[in-house]
Amino acid sequence: MTAPTVLAPMDVALDAGNTLGEGIVWCERAQALYWTDIQRATLHRLHIESGTLEHWSMPERLASFALCETDGWLLLALASRLAFFRLADGQLQTLHEIEPDLPTRCNDGACDRQGRFVFGTMHEPVTGSKQALGSFWRLNADLSLEQLALPEAAISNSIAFSPDGTTMYYCDSLARCIQRCEYGDMLDTPQLFADLGELAGEPDGSCVDAEGSLWNAQWGLARVVCYAADGSLRQLLPVPARQPTRPAFGGADLDTLYVTSARDGLSAAQLDADTHAGALFRSRVGVRGLPEPRFAGMPA
Repeated sequence: MTAPTVLAPMDVALDAGNTLGEGIVWCERAQALYWTDIQRATLHRLHIESGTLEHWSMPERLASFALCETDGWLLLALASRLAFFRLADGQLQTLHEIEPDLPTRCNDGACDRQGRFVFGTMHEPVTGSKQALGSFWRLNADLSLEQLALPEAAISNSIAFSPDGTTMYYCDSLARCIQRCEYGDMLDTPQLFADLGELAGEPDGSCVDAEGSLWNAQWGLARVVCYAADGSLRQLLPVPARQPTRPAFGGADLDTLYVTSARDGLSAAQLDADTHAGALFRSRVGVRGLPEPRFAGMPA
């Protein structure tokens, strides 16, 4: 087996100081990056050329979101519900409450190539350890919601789609394995795609490049890993923070990889050593990404 190539460490794009930076998405219309600080219930937008940074406070934690075909709107996966959000004035249109009878919240999410929003939930126990109580869901363009026939998860993550849209990637971070399945209106039986084995880390968010490789941020391991479409390990990209969370390709040519990170759960001593925890990072990795799919449904 060929050893993976180790790339140069990522650069700091912005020392954002996020508690739990996540959900990063590039908007080619605005030429800007959006991401969320989940624990601070804040949406951020950074215009790359000007360096202008904007913020929106949310009524509850914002886990993930999607760009919309309708300009000026985002689809939000808030902790307890899905909602449309208008950037200009903060108007919020709630669509569905999610798992109201379970101790879970929304977590990772992404649009498929057909413009439907696929997201998962995670267990938030009051006491004890996380259990596989979360599920994976899909919001269709007609705003109907369906539960996907996938195993329950403690922490849903790594939701991404192949360039042709026929393969879905996902994981339960606590299982430390990434799965894939044939994807369409129906889903085929999941198959193991990548296994972190005995490494003391977890797979977090992912994105797919134009060549069909999966880039996965690995929480606790200070790195992003590139897997070929067959699951083989191609490249290791060091991140100057212990807890990278999600990658996304951005820039005018979609040739820069951006990665969010987190300070959440680190002790004072760990934060002293992890000086860029919670920062936004960037790197040129020699491949291009794909335009971010937009949610096809329309706000009222």
